[in-house]
Amino acid sequence: MDINNFLSKIFGNKATRDMKAIQPYVDKVKEIYPTFAALSNDELRAKTKEIQTKVQHSADDLKEKIADLKAKIEKTPIEEREVIFNQIDKLEKEVLDRTEEGLNEVQPIALAIVKDTARRFTENEELVVTANDFDRELAATRDFVRIEGDKAIYQNHWIAGGNDMKWDMVHYDVQLIGGTVLHQGKIAEMATGEGKTLVSTLPVFLNALTGNGVHVVTVNDYLAKRDSEWNGPIYMFHGLSVDCIDKHQPNSEARRQAYMADITFGTNNEFGFDYLRDNMAMVPEDLVQRRHNYAIVDEVDSVLIDDARTPLIISGPVPKGDVQLFEEYQPLVERLVDVQRKLATQYLAEAKTLIASGDKEKQEEGFLSLFRSHKALPKNNPLIKFLSETGIKAGMLKTEAIYMENNNRRMPEATDPLYFVVDEKLHSVDLTDKGNKWLADQVHDDQLFVLPDVTTELSALESDTSLTDEERVMRKDELLTDYAIKSERVHTILALLKAYTMFRINEEYVVMDGQVKIVDEQTGRIMEGRRWSDGLHQAVEAKEHVKVEAATQTFATITLQNYFRMYHKLAGMTGTAITEAGEFWNIYKLDVVEIPTNRPVQRIDMNDRVYKTKREKYAAVIAEVEKMRLSGRPVLVGTTSVDVSELLSRMLQMRHIPHQVLNAKLHQKEADIVALAGQSTKGRVTFTDAEGNKHEEERMLGAVTIATNMAGRGTDIKLTDEVKAAGGLAIIGTERHESRRVDRQLRGRAGRQGDPGSSVFFVSLEDNLMRLFASERIANVMDKLGFKDGEMIESKMINSSIERAQKKVEENHFGIRKRLLEYDDVMNKQRTVIYEKRRHALMGERIGMDISNMIWDRVLNIIDNNDFIGCKERFLEVMAMEVPFTEQDFNGKRRDDLYETAFQAAMGNFKRRIQNLSQVATPVVTHVFEQQGDVYENILVPVTDGKLVYNIRVNLKEAYESQCDNVVREFQKSILLHNIDEAWKENLRELDELKKSVQNASYEQKDPLLIFKLESVKLFDAMVNRINNDTVATLMRAQIPGRDPNEVQEAAPEQSKPRQQYTEMKVNAQDGTNEMEDPSAAAAAEAARRDTRQQVTQPIVKEKMPNRNDPCPCGSGKKFKNCHGKGLV
Repeated sequence: MDINNFLSKIFGNKATRDMKAIQPYVDKVKEIYPTFAALSNDELRAKTKEIQTKVQHSADDLKEKIADLKAKIEKTPIEEREVIFNQIDKLEKEVLDRTEEGLNEVQPIALAIVKDTARRFTENEELVVTANDFDRELAATRDFVRIEGDKAIYQNHWIAGGNDMKWDMVHYDVQLIGGTVLHQGKIAEMATGEGKTLVSTLPVFLNALTGNGVHVVTVNDYLAKRDSEWNGPIYMFHGLSVDCIDKHQPNSEARRQAYMADITFGTNNEFGFDYLRDNMAMVPEDLVQRRHNYAIVDEVDSVLIDDARTPLIISGPVPKGDVQLFEEYQPLVERLVDVQRKLATQYLAEAKTLIASGDKEKQEEGFLSLFRSHKALPKNNPLIKFLSETGIKAGMLKTEAIYMENNNRRMPEATDPLYFVVDEKLHSVDLTDKGNKWLADQVHDDQLFVLPDVTTELSALESDTSLTDEERVMRKDELLTDYAIKSERVHTILALLKAYTMFRINEEYVVMDGQVKIVDEQTGRIMEGRRWSDGLHQAVEAKEHVKVEAATQTFATITLQNYFRMYHKLAGMTGTAITEAGEFWNIYKLDVVEIPTNRPVQRIDMNDRVYKTKREKYAAVIAEVEKMRLSGRPVLVGTTSVDVSELLSRMLQMRHIPHQVLNAKLHQKEADIVALAGQSTKGRVTFTDAEGNKHEEERMLGAVTIATNMAGRGTDIKLTDEVKAAGGLAIIGTERHESRRVDRQLRGRAGRQGDPGSSVFFVSLEDNLMRLFASERIANVMDKLGFKDGEMIESKMINSSIERAQKKVEENHFGIRKRLLEYDDVMNKQRTVIYEKRRHALMGERIGMDISNMIWDRVLNIIDNNDFIGCKERFLEVMAMEVPFTEQDFNGKRRDDLYETAFQAAMGNFKRRIQNLSQVATPVVTHVFEQQGDVYENILVPVTDGKLVYNIRVNLKEAYESQCDNVVREFQKSILLHNIDEAWKENLRELDELKKSVQNASYEQKDPLLIFKLESVKLFDAMVNRINNDTVATLMRAQIPGRDPNEVQEAAPEQSKPRQQYTEMKVNAQDGTNEMEDPSAAAAAEAARRDTRQQVTQPIVKEKMPNRNDPCPCGSGKKFKNCHGKGLV
């Protein structure tokens, strides 16, 4: 018996402990649920209002304290407000905690209400309630509710995802468990077909009672729109508003209202981009998001693991961004790869001859040649085929171990004859000295691709006494410029080499419509607009001779990991999270809880079948497909690339087996293909008996579907009764994926809701995973046992060996993710500070406190970094005032006393400036308002700092009523926003450059991450100093030039802004992918995003809009054009 199973039986395991802790909550729901059946529909809705009121008023005493503190702010001196704001922040956190306690109290009632509502919609065609204003609003815009007199009638079917869906679901007990887990801020792992969408209604409804907003996050816009329409009526029946951000344009009033809804659906990308857009807004009216309260992330492993290291980037063009070196050096690299290919082929031919000689010394030389061929081009098909022969792989690995001894000390002996070295495991390519010499000979310049030793040469310049200071600075600049140019050349060459040696067309990407489009390794779908980072995508574009896109500059960025960590409470649901439980806890502090299935899983998971070569494996796959089909069972064949799916398709065609193919080139057909994947049809087949006689017979034949990498997520394959009787859906995997999650996802296609089924993986020693990690031991076993062509090995031990290999890969990927996220954490800490300051400036409430802190910071900076003469100069330059202490004070007083004296003097100067602005502006504003108040709504007030004139747009009435206080506030806001945005944009550019340049530190045996952290702190300090200096210098010199009231200019009305001219993209740093969020691509990719949990029928189009003179559907008695149709018809 397995020791872990033995210990689990004695002490229990995490799953049983989790269920034991959650069961009491579920029992409470089950206990009170029967009592709700006796309530009328109106009484059920009243119960919702009762608990909603209780939750929303659970922290009224704390909210009163916050209101009292806010009332004191305006009467408190600017420099003393920080204490009050800190108290407010603390109380607001206590409000959230108190509200959470209120939710826990009403949890059983809320979950029972949702379940009983689902039951009522399932059992009744219509639900009649007393109409309220919310019902009347719904009746005017929704198809599932109508008003008759004082009654609102809710139907139990409505349009969702383009189809008329009838509600027929009531929560199982295990779904109550899932809902409880999600409410607790954990991850619920539920098997395929267990109804995750229905489960989410429980915590969404409960947490929406707070009024603070609930975000339901999906992986694509189709699911976001469909789920908001599918589940929406359940929430709306109880007066909760529902919307979907993906239905509305960014920065629009409609999107702002979507965020104000109690429940908001949307895609992970759009939530993240809206956060970035909000932090580029110039007026509060442009903000759309409110505080991040509670989010449930669907397919949480895809979003928070696969895309965790994926920065969302808003970028714009850079000067000469289209001037790149990829097209210039592509022919050169292509020739270099051809030269290496010939060399690799030569080494492979030598290896075959020497290894076959039988002489031990020659065999050792042969295996060295084979190892060189492997390091030259590891994806060379003849090499892969030769390595699958008996004893060959084991011999090469033994040779590799010899050269890897003592920290790769002898490795140069093996790799020096090559032009470049490819390391598949590390996903890297490095030029050798021979490769550099070949490049130098080709371009007739031996220094063109050689990076100078910057450290040594800088040291030599410092010690060269013959140079003047000016000459030394000039020589340093020349050296660093030369290094930057050569570094860009080397980066281009390496990116092109990686494109040629590690990225294959129709596997990692396809070329369509003159563009390189990446194929998602998890789903096999084309990822519209996604681009690889660090120049890799441009390199592939140059390789395929398509247009190379221009470079861009980052304006705003955040990773999905750091975005979702901002929520007060975060939860997630998926079918495949347990293998990543450690990472979820380490990064997000999210616990993974396995939810039991409603019915026991009947699927039979068989051991992997391992073959030596891919040829043997594919032949066995076709034989298995034919066997399953003839037995009446539908077959889903999972592949990992477009090439493999097309190869298997051709093999099936040769056998005249009808089938469907779903891959990156054909994914528009996904909905139709998956809808038929679980069926069988009658057909005639001819077979030959043992005596050689042919017979024809009519029988049920299962459908055959080939799906690139696991048929995608959110696709339930429903089985007919005949298929269930025949044994259910047969899953055949053609290769083990690097991630166990993806394999589990494929297995999960079969066996939903207790359906029968089976799964088996066919593996060869030539597969990527086996080749890199798991094949040595298995190859030795197969060699010793003398396996012949076509024979396979099948054992639980083999499965374990493969899973250990997968764990290695997962650990490696986790390490990469963690390291890359450390880079982003540096930027995230800076972003948090800057965006907080920016929000203070935008909203205006805390702007005085921030300016006071800036003045204090400048006072300290000036005094600490200067002598008395320097202080005099800096006080004049920054503070626009004489130094407020004598030289004797500077040398004799305590520093703390000096700081306080200087700060009070600076604040006095600042307040006088503010007062002066108001005094000068007030008479002019008063005259204009009293004489022409009915003419002007907004006016421009000029403010100057002696260098520039800033025209501040203010509301005339507000300026008059506040005695020009809002003029001062708008001026301060404009200056702060401008300085913060310019400095942050420049800082992001410098960080991008720093991240690239520090990678060269590894050549000096230094840690690039450590260098990045140290240098980024210097950049951040310089940025903060720049913001503080520029802001304080401008504010301290602010004055309004004298102006005749008759010369006052009216502010032009604000135009509806066109969409900002920037690019939004998503960059995946592990495999170098990034995704540009292109709205125009959404239509083309729509079918790829289609969900098939419900059978797809022809969309139903309803003309809901009444005619102009028809009665309004809300029941008001008015004509539609005078009621809800005003402005529409």
